[in-house]
Amino acid sequence: MLLNIMKIRSNTATFNRNKLRNHWTIILAFLTVCLQTEAYADSNPESSTASPKYTRSEAVYSLPNIEMLRHDQVKTRFPQELDDGRPVILNFIFTTCSAICPMLSGVLSGVQNKLGDEIQGMHLVSISIDPEYDNAERLKEYAAKFKAKPQWQFYSGSVDNVKTLQKAFNAYRGDKMNHSATTYLRASPGKPWVRLDGFLSSDDIIAEYHRLKSSHSSNTGGG
Repeated sequence: MLLNIMKIRSNTATFNRNKLRNHWTIILAFLTVCLQTEAYADSNPESSTASPKYTRSEAVYSLPNIEMLRHDQVKTRFPQELDDGRPVILNFIFTTCSAICPMLSGVLSGVQNKLGDEIQGMHLVSISIDPEYDNAERLKEYAAKFKAKPQWQFYSGSVDNVKTLQKAFNAYRGDKMNHSATTYLRASPGKPWVRLDGFLSSDDIIAEYHRLKSSHSSNTGGG
């Protein structure tokens, strides 16, 4: 009887330690992203407006002409893949990430669902920063996990090409574990990118998209 009680106490203690460790992992991941977001806002020369949740800025990025592999195993070229005229929402992820990436992908999943038919004219793009592991098959599995619709596509490529692309978006942090929670929006080819640093909800991104869409329509004389 005494041995059983001791075993139960031991199992309970182990469970509590694991639970506490998981909580601290989530808290540390959140604090890391907050610090990265604050540091970017302080050092970034681009125009920006701050909010308690995220930092918004605009920038023109010169993207490299490189080959990338889509999750349906089709070889594509950037920036042409982004220049078909559709508005783009883009982020960087990797499939084995257990902290930031599931949140980013969950938010985009919410975006595509909440936009309804409006998603038909858009292009959601997620680019893996772990190309050595994230082949097309793994990206396809990841896409299915978040119930990605056809307008949401996932890309990988060579290590050099992925690194070059991250640098072009000012997103390269030296290691996949140091990447930040950043989302990029663009109304159409040739237009500036809106950069959103920090944790956003799907409603935040949709609001930013509609703001961008409205601004683009006004500048082009559209209705």
